[in-house]
Amino acid sequence: MKVWAISNQKGGVGKTTTAVSIAGLLANQGQRVLLVDLDPHGSMTAYFGFDPEEIQPSVYDLFQDNFDSSVMPQMPFETSIEGIRLIPACTALATLDRQLGARHGKGLVLQKALKLLADRYDVVCIDCPPMLGVLMVNALAACNELLVPVQTEFLALKGLERMVHTLEMIQRSRSRPLPYRIVPTLFDRRTRASVDTLRELRERYPDNMWGGAIPVDTQFREASRQGVPLTVLHPWSRGSQAYRRLLNDLQENEAGMPQAVGHD
Repeated sequence: MKVWAISNQKGGVGKTTTAVSIAGLLANQGQRVLLVDLDPHGSMTAYFGFDPEEIQPSVYDLFQDNFDSSVMPQMPFETSIEGIRLIPACTALATLDRQLGARHGKGLVLQKALKLLADRYDVVCIDCPPMLGVLMVNALAACNELLVPVQTEFLALKGLERMVHTLEMIQRSRSRPLPYRIVPTLFDRRTRASVDTLRELRERYPDNMWGGAIPVDTQFREASRQGVPLTVLHPWSRGSQAYRRLLNDLQENEAGMPQAVGHD
């Protein structure tokens, strides 16, 4: 089972869109996909028509001392898309850092939970919150590759700098390196700001940049409104084709990658 985390310490850069779009493509390939929503805002949970204010159980339950791990295989919810299941977020996730403090072992909760599902899914995509805390630490500990969506505008570069600094800290606690790939998003070749930002990203991070870019595509909004990945709703739209190229590159490079979970 491969585990990909999608993270950036800045909101609005396309994390949820990236996770959902990749999941749609994988499901089209006949793969069994598990989506995990770790963001207290619950954007991915809401995308598939669930209410983060009401839904139970949720990923929040994994962090409770009385959680019965034997129910883990029944925990993921079915979505409207065949082949995609979801462990949803709830708004109570926002309180976890205050609740848990520095309690030992809470950085590996998700990794241990996913081990129980390793024979049920081919790929897990984790949608991370845009802040460093116990949830992001869990995602980075559980994954075997990280995707970092970055909006092609200059303000997004600061968020990327924070994310890279976080990765440097996390790398020191892992037994194996965590490969990461920067994915330029919301790219508009008609604007100089977008073109210049993409060029600067490639100059600053030549070893970790994906060679393509996800374009601005208004059809992403329509797909979100319908609760269906754009890669399923309109598989040949500009945005879908860009995510197909990204997935192809990920799959071409995965042969030499360690398989998650439990590599630390």
